Amino acid sequence: MPESTPSVRIRPATRDDVPAIVRMLADDPLGATRERYEDPLPAEYWAAWDAIDADPNQLLIVAEVDGAAAGVLQLTLIPGLTRHGSWRAQIEGVRIDRTRRGAGLGETMVTWACKEASRRGCRLIQLTTDKQRPDAHRFYERLGFAATHEGMKREL
Repeated sequence: MPESTPSVRIRPATRDDVPAIVRMLADDPLGATRERYEDPLPAEYWAAWDAIDADPNQLLIVAEVDGAAAGVLQLTLIPGLTRHGSWRAQIEGVRIDRTRRGAGLGETMVTWACKEASRRGCRLIQLTTDKQRPDAHRFYERLGFAATHEGMKREL
């Protein structure tokens, strides 16, 4: 008999969600090298939260299951002159709590992000994923994303 799928609520993240979000960001081999999940959280996370919360073009959402944040995704809306002055959306920081992986939460959040970006007038949605994450590449390709560009980053 198949397991029942838990009820998922996509909602804006709140300040109270920040520790759970940082925990999810830090909970993989790459995140463990980039994040500092500790109590209390470093002040930089709170400053970042304040900036995200104040910017109407930043949508930080959580997938809530059983009253707790079980997934996180940040959607950034970007105005531009390219493509006849169209807006685009950038997906960042997609993570699922390790106890909830494999239950479809990532697909639910990315589907929500695509619909929300379209609803807000974006004509393109994009994301980057680390080359060391082949499972993530397959996941995004399954959802209709294509590796059409070579991305580059530079640490500052």
